Amino acid sequence: MGLFGVLGVRSTTASASGGGYELSVEHASLARTGLDVPWSVRVDRPDGFDEDITLAVTSEYFEMYETQGLDPAPAEETADGTWRYWTFSPPPGTTFTVDFDAYVQPAAQTGRSGTVAVLVDGEQVVSVDFATRLLP
Repeated sequence: MGLFGVLGVRSTTASASGGGYELSVEHASLARTGLDVPWSVRVDRPDGFDEDITLAVTSEYFEMYETQGLDPAPAEETADGTWRYWTFSPPPGTTFTVDFDAYVQPAAQTGRSGTVAVLVDGEQVVSVDFATRLLP
């Protein structure tokens, strides 16, 4: 049982602020194939959200996962080869959270790094870099 904690999933949170937004990403910093992993984005804006929220996320990062999707589901989803763009309806209040339900594919051999950013009028106003290493 003691080895499970050592060889399982370790998570961490990376955060940044800019453009009136606080952005944090909880993610697996260390994982193994076949295990569920956390990946959650939280966006805080003291003035609340009066417009849609658009997140840009590095597409390549998600290639190591099997997924059941996002919660909440985006109102719109596009991609350009480098980025996935998820647009969400504005939530009530000052905090928006989206969760990615996934596990590491059994065939995944190496970890990945990525970036998530909040876009306003098509421009990044704040971004966070993160990485997940895989153990054999």
